[in-house]
Amino acid sequence: MIPVYNSEGSLPLVVERLKAVLEPGKTMGELVLVNDASTDRSWDIICELAGRYLWIRGYNLMRNFGQHNALLCGIRAARYPVIVTLDDDLQTPPEEVPKLLKLLDQGYDVVYGTPERQSHGFLRDAASSITKLALQSAMGAETARAVSPFRAFRTHLRNAFAPFAGPFVSVDVLLTWGTRKFASTPVRNDPRPIGVSNYTVGRLITHALNMMTGFSTAPLQLASIVGFSCTLLGVFILGFVAVRYFVAGDPAPGFPFLASMIAIFSGAQLFSLGILGEYLARMHFRMMDRPTYAVLGTTSQQSVGIDEPILDNDASYGAKV
Repeated sequence: MIPVYNSEGSLPLVVERLKAVLEPGKTMGELVLVNDASTDRSWDIICELAGRYLWIRGYNLMRNFGQHNALLCGIRAARYPVIVTLDDDLQTPPEEVPKLLKLLDQGYDVVYGTPERQSHGFLRDAASSITKLALQSAMGAETARAVSPFRAFRTHLRNAFAPFAGPFVSVDVLLTWGTRKFASTPVRNDPRPIGVSNYTVGRLITHALNMMTGFSTAPLQLASIVGFSCTLLGVFILGFVAVRYFVAGDPAPGFPFLASMIAIFSGAQLFSLGILGEYLARMHFRMMDRPTYAVLGTTSQQSVGIDEPILDNDASYGAKV
């Protein structure tokens, strides 16, 4: 399964590389392409590819919902016992898919393909590290450090988050609702052949904040720690002022001292209120029933629909990429 955004140039290349993996008679599976409201000809390319190959299905979202929202759309449309997700930029070679499936055979439910070498510059790498730390807090699993968009997992895990509805999605966190059997394996990472990444530093940081406030109580706990620390600081300062007055007979300096304390406590209060505001905003969006995604149209030569799964026993699974 591939979420697509402004990838008209790379999509035909991805499909050509995947033909060897999903070639009929070798591996039972299909390719699902979810167009996240691309501004180029990506949807036209998807329609052309679906008309050419029976094993390709396409979904066109009404507007840009985000990568993980598009992933969730594809996951819910899955018709095979195993799902493999990868990006459309060919940095992760499709030929590495069997490596994930082989490790999945060893009893794991989720397997990540972690790039052997990856560098996008200092700021991008720093933002990616922050995102993985936030993901580790939300997932509660050490495997979060190895998380990547290239993953294979058993389709039945979606039953754990079937009722989930909300605008903020993290597929990796949702997978932890169904299992703790995670694994990772090194995979090759190639240079991007066409275009540049759509994930900027700002988007990575925003994604990290969404995960922390949408799937974890860590920010609230941080606010409590900050408030408690400020209280201890206030008690310490009060003791300092009292001791200086009664021992030295000299009160603490006036305006600079008072202004500093007001700044510290006001900043702590605003910080805590900001975190509470983030949680209230998410509750507001949930009460509005804002959709996780909305499909504008689909394309496929196959007659089997979303609501007519052909899932088999996991012992003889095929792959849905």
